[in-house]
Amino acid sequence: MEFISELFQFLKARKKLWLLPIVIILLLLGSLIVFVQGSAIAPFIYAVF
Repeated sequence: MEFISELFQFLKARKKLWLLPIVIILLLLGSLIVFVQGSAIAPFIYAVF
């Protein structure tokens, strides 16, 4: 949890808050790939990328 707060403070201090949506999308896509890895939908997810 400390990493997330440090990342947010870094983005806020450097006025790079526009990067926050990109980071969130990348985290969501990464977690989607990890959670769907063993299911029957996995080939369809990998076909998208």
